[in-house]
Amino acid sequence: MIKCENLNFCYGDNKVLDDINFTINKNDFTVIMGDNGCGKSTLLKILNGLIFPSKGKYLFNNKEITKNYLKDNYNMALFHQNIGFIFQNYDVQLFNSTVYDEIAFGLRTMGLSENDVNQRVMDCLKLLDIEELKTRVPYNLSGGEKKKVVIASVLAMNPQVIVLDEPFNGLSMKVQEELLSLLVNLNKCGKTIILTTHRYDQIKEVANHFLIFKDKSIKYDFTRNQLINNNEVKDYCRML
Repeated sequence: MIKCENLNFCYGDNKVLDDINFTINKNDFTVIMGDNGCGKSTLLKILNGLIFPSKGKYLFNNKEITKNYLKDNYNMALFHQNIGFIFQNYDVQLFNSTVYDEIAFGLRTMGLSENDVNQRVMDCLKLLDIEELKTRVPYNLSGGEKKKVVIASVLAMNPQVIVLDEPFNGLSMKVQEELLSLLVNLNKCGKTIILTTHRYDQIKEVANHFLIFKDKSIKYDFTRNQLINNNEVKDYCRML
Protein backbone atom coordinates (compact mmCIF):
# COMPACT_ATOMS: atom_id res chain seq x y z
CA MET A 1 0.00 0.00 0.00
CA ILE A 2 2.72 2.48 1.05
CA LYS A 3 6.35 2.13 0.07
CA CYS A 4 9.30 4.48 0.44
CA GLU A 5 12.48 3.71 -1.51
CA ASN A 6 15.79 5.47 -0.81
CA LEU A 7 13.82 8.55 0.22
CA ASN A 8 15.70 11.73 1.14
CA PHE A 9 14.46 15.20 1.98
CA CYS A 10 16.35 18.47 2.45
CA TYR A 11 15.31 21.93 3.59
CA GLY A 12 17.89 23.89 1.61
CA ASP A 13 21.27 22.44 2.59
CA ASN A 14 19.86 20.77 5.70
CA LYS A 15 19.16 17.07 5.18
CA VAL A 16 16.14 16.07 7.28
CA LEU A 17 15.52 12.52 5.98
CA ASP A 18 18.38 10.26 4.96
CA ASP A 19 17.83 7.14 2.82
CA ILE A 20 14.43 6.08 4.18
CA ASN A 21 13.16 2.62 3.17
CA PHE A 22 10.03 0.87 4.44
CA THR A 23 6.72 -0.70 3.45
CA ILE A 24 3.37 -0.29 5.21
CA ASN A 25 0.81 -2.91 4.27
CA LYS A 26 -2.96 -2.60 4.18
CA ASN A 27 -4.52 -2.78 7.66
CA ASP A 28 -1.21 -2.22 9.46
CA PHE A 29 -1.19 -0.19 12.66
CA THR A 30 2.17 1.53 12.25
CA VAL A 31 3.83 3.66 14.92
CA ILE A 32 6.72 5.98 14.02
CA MET A 33 9.02 6.89 16.91
CA GLY A 34 12.20 8.92 17.37
CA ASP A 35 13.75 11.95 19.02
CA ASN A 36 12.33 15.44 18.44
CA GLY A 37 13.67 16.82 15.17
CA CYS A 38 14.53 13.42 13.69
CA GLY A 39 12.20 13.88 10.70
CA LYS A 40 8.98 12.16 11.76
CA SER A 41 6.66 15.07 10.94
CA THR A 42 8.47 15.71 7.65
CA LEU A 43 7.91 12.08 6.69
CA LEU A 44 4.20 12.36 7.46
CA LYS A 45 3.93 15.45 5.26
CA ILE A 46 5.48 13.46 2.40
CA LEU A 47 3.08 10.57 2.99
CA ASN A 48 0.19 13.03 2.74
CA GLY A 49 1.44 14.69 -0.45
CA LEU A 50 2.10 18.06 1.18
CA ILE A 51 5.80 18.03 0.28
CA PHE A 52 7.84 15.76 -1.98
CA PRO A 53 11.12 13.85 -1.66
CA SER A 54 14.35 15.55 -2.70
CA LYS A 55 15.49 12.12 -3.85
CA GLY A 56 13.99 8.63 -3.92
CA LYS A 57 10.41 7.44 -4.33
CA TYR A 58 7.15 7.40 -2.41
CA LEU A 59 4.53 4.98 -3.73
CA PHE A 60 0.89 4.83 -2.64
CA ASN A 61 -1.21 1.96 -4.02
CA ASN A 62 1.58 1.30 -6.56
CA LYS A 63 1.51 4.89 -7.88
CA GLU A 64 4.53 7.14 -7.41
CA ILE A 65 3.33 10.30 -5.67
CA THR A 66 5.05 13.32 -7.19
CA LYS A 67 4.20 16.99 -7.65
CA ASN A 68 3.41 16.32 -11.32
CA TYR A 69 1.21 13.33 -10.48
CA LEU A 70 -0.89 15.41 -8.08
CA LYS A 71 -1.21 18.29 -10.55
CA ASP A 72 -3.87 16.16 -12.23
CA ASN A 73 -7.15 17.00 -10.47
CA TYR A 74 -8.46 13.44 -10.67
CA ASN A 75 -5.26 11.99 -9.21
CA MET A 76 -5.21 14.59 -6.46
CA ALA A 77 -8.85 14.01 -5.51
CA LEU A 78 -8.44 10.24 -5.46
CA PHE A 79 -5.25 10.41 -3.41
CA HIS A 80 -6.69 12.76 -0.79
CA GLN A 81 -9.89 10.71 -0.52
CA ASN A 82 -7.79 7.65 0.31
CA ILE A 83 -5.44 9.16 2.89
CA GLY A 84 -6.54 11.42 5.73
CA PHE A 85 -4.16 13.49 7.86
CA ILE A 86 -4.66 14.88 11.37
CA PHE A 87 -1.99 17.52 12.05
CA GLN A 88 -0.27 17.87 15.41
CA ASN A 89 -1.55 21.47 15.42
CA TYR A 90 -5.10 20.50 14.51
CA ASP A 91 -6.40 24.08 14.89
CA VAL A 92 -5.18 24.77 11.34
CA GLN A 93 -7.76 22.24 10.07
CA LEU A 94 -10.71 24.10 11.60
CA PHE A 95 -12.08 26.93 9.46
CA ASN A 96 -15.87 26.55 9.26
CA SER A 97 -18.49 28.31 11.36
CA THR A 98 -20.10 25.17 12.83
CA VAL A 99 -19.00 21.65 13.66
CA TYR A 100 -21.56 20.28 11.19
CA ASP A 101 -20.15 22.37 8.33
CA GLU A 102 -16.60 21.42 9.34
CA ILE A 103 -17.34 17.72 8.93
CA ALA A 104 -19.44 18.33 5.80
CA PHE A 105 -16.84 20.48 4.02
CA GLY A 106 -14.85 17.72 2.31
CA LEU A 107 -17.98 15.80 1.38
CA ARG A 108 -19.47 18.84 -0.33
CA THR A 109 -16.29 19.36 -2.35
CA MET A 110 -16.77 15.77 -3.57
CA GLY A 111 -20.16 16.80 -4.96
CA LEU A 112 -22.28 14.51 -2.78
CA SER A 113 -25.97 15.25 -2.39
CA GLU A 114 -27.00 17.03 0.82
CA ASN A 115 -28.85 13.87 1.90
CA ASP A 116 -25.66 11.82 1.58
CA VAL A 117 -23.64 14.57 3.25
CA ASN A 118 -26.08 14.70 6.16
CA GLN A 119 -26.02 10.92 6.59
CA ARG A 120 -22.22 10.77 6.73
CA VAL A 121 -21.93 13.77 9.04
CA MET A 122 -24.49 12.37 11.48
CA ASP A 123 -22.80 8.96 11.42
CA CYS A 124 -19.45 10.54 12.28
CA LEU A 125 -20.92 12.74 14.99
CA LYS A 126 -22.42 9.62 16.56
CA LEU A 127 -19.22 7.59 16.17
CA LEU A 128 -17.18 10.27 17.98
CA ASP A 129 -19.98 10.87 20.52
CA ILE A 130 -20.11 14.59 19.70
CA GLU A 131 -23.69 14.96 18.45
CA GLU A 132 -24.31 17.74 20.98
CA LEU A 133 -21.53 19.79 19.33
CA LYS A 134 -23.21 19.88 15.92
CA THR A 135 -24.08 23.60 15.96
CA ARG A 136 -21.12 24.79 18.03
CA VAL A 137 -18.34 27.02 16.71
CA PRO A 138 -15.20 24.82 16.38
CA TYR A 139 -12.79 27.50 17.64
CA ASN A 140 -14.64 27.68 20.98
CA LEU A 141 -14.32 23.97 21.78
CA SER A 142 -11.90 22.32 24.20
CA GLY A 143 -8.74 20.68 22.86
CA GLY A 144 -10.24 17.21 23.10
CA GLU A 145 -13.45 18.30 21.38
CA LYS A 146 -11.50 19.98 18.57
CA LYS A 147 -9.46 16.83 18.04
CA LYS A 148 -12.65 14.75 17.78
CA VAL A 149 -14.13 17.18 15.23
CA VAL A 150 -11.01 17.03 13.06
CA ILE A 151 -11.02 13.23 13.23
CA ALA A 152 -14.71 13.18 12.32
CA SER A 153 -14.04 15.41 9.29
CA VAL A 154 -11.35 12.98 8.14
CA LEU A 155 -13.44 9.86 8.79
CA ALA A 156 -16.37 11.34 6.86
CA MET A 157 -14.26 11.02 3.70
CA ASN A 158 -13.87 7.28 4.42
CA PRO A 159 -10.12 7.12 3.67
CA GLN A 160 -8.19 3.86 3.46
CA VAL A 161 -5.36 5.31 5.55
CA ILE A 162 -5.52 7.60 8.60
CA VAL A 163 -2.31 9.45 9.53
CA LEU A 164 -1.93 11.26 12.86
CA ASP A 165 0.98 13.41 14.03
CA GLU A 166 1.43 13.15 17.84
CA PRO A 167 -2.33 12.63 18.36
CA PHE A 168 -2.20 12.29 22.16
CA ASN A 169 -0.37 15.54 22.90
CA GLY A 170 -2.31 18.06 24.96
CA LEU A 171 -5.25 15.74 25.66
CA SER A 172 -6.54 14.54 29.02
CA MET A 173 -5.92 10.90 29.87
CA LYS A 174 -9.63 10.16 29.38
CA VAL A 175 -9.64 11.62 25.86
CA GLN A 176 -6.36 9.84 25.06
CA GLU A 177 -7.94 6.52 26.04
CA GLU A 178 -11.05 7.27 23.97
CA LEU A 179 -8.93 8.19 20.96
CA LEU A 180 -6.76 5.09 21.22
CA SER A 181 -9.86 2.88 21.52
CA LEU A 182 -11.32 4.54 18.41
CA LEU A 183 -8.11 3.96 16.42
CA VAL A 184 -8.00 0.31 17.49
CA ASN A 185 -11.61 -0.19 16.38
CA LEU A 186 -10.98 1.56 13.05
CA ASN A 187 -7.98 -0.69 12.50
CA LYS A 188 -10.12 -3.76 13.26
CA CYS A 189 -12.58 -2.50 10.63
CA GLY A 190 -9.83 -2.49 7.99
CA LYS A 191 -8.35 1.00 8.21
CA THR A 192 -4.59 1.44 8.00
CA ILE A 193 -3.38 3.58 10.90
CA ILE A 194 -0.08 5.51 10.91
CA LEU A 195 0.88 7.72 13.84
CA THR A 196 3.86 9.35 15.49
CA THR A 197 4.21 9.32 19.26
CA HIS A 198 6.72 9.26 22.11
CA ARG A 199 4.39 7.13 24.25
CA TYR A 200 5.64 3.59 23.71
CA ASP A 201 3.89 2.06 26.72
CA GLN A 202 0.58 3.52 25.56
CA ILE A 203 0.62 1.89 22.13
CA LYS A 204 2.88 -1.16 22.55
CA GLU A 205 -0.05 -3.61 22.69
CA VAL A 206 -2.10 -2.19 19.81
CA ALA A 207 0.42 -1.48 17.04
CA ASN A 208 1.76 -4.32 14.89
CA HIS A 209 4.50 -2.35 13.13
CA PHE A 210 7.14 0.04 14.47
CA LEU A 211 9.44 2.37 12.51
CA ILE A 212 12.08 3.79 14.82
CA PHE A 213 14.20 6.78 13.80
CA LYS A 214 17.78 7.45 14.77
CA ASP A 215 19.85 10.26 13.21
CA LYS A 216 17.37 11.15 10.42
CA SER A 217 17.13 7.54 9.25
CA ILE A 218 14.92 4.59 10.15
CA LYS A 219 17.21 2.45 12.26
CA TYR A 220 14.69 -0.26 13.12
CA ASP A 221 11.72 -1.61 11.16
CA PHE A 222 10.16 -4.07 13.61
CA THR A 223 7.01 -6.09 14.13
CA ARG A 224 5.52 -5.96 17.62
CA ASN A 225 7.08 -9.31 18.57
CA GLN A 226 10.50 -8.26 17.30
CA LEU A 227 10.36 -5.12 19.41
CA ILE A 228 9.06 -6.87 22.53
CA ASN A 229 11.96 -9.34 22.32
CA ASN A 230 14.64 -6.66 21.86
CA ASN A 231 15.26 -5.08 25.26
CA GLU A 232 17.81 -2.56 23.97
CA VAL A 233 15.47 -1.06 21.38
CA LYS A 234 12.48 -1.31 23.71
CA ASP A 235 14.36 0.68 26.36
CA TYR A 236 15.34 3.24 23.71
CA CYS A 237 11.67 3.70 22.79
CA ARG A 238 10.74 4.24 26.43
CA MET A 239 13.35 6.99 26.77
CA LEU A 240 12.07 9.00 23.79
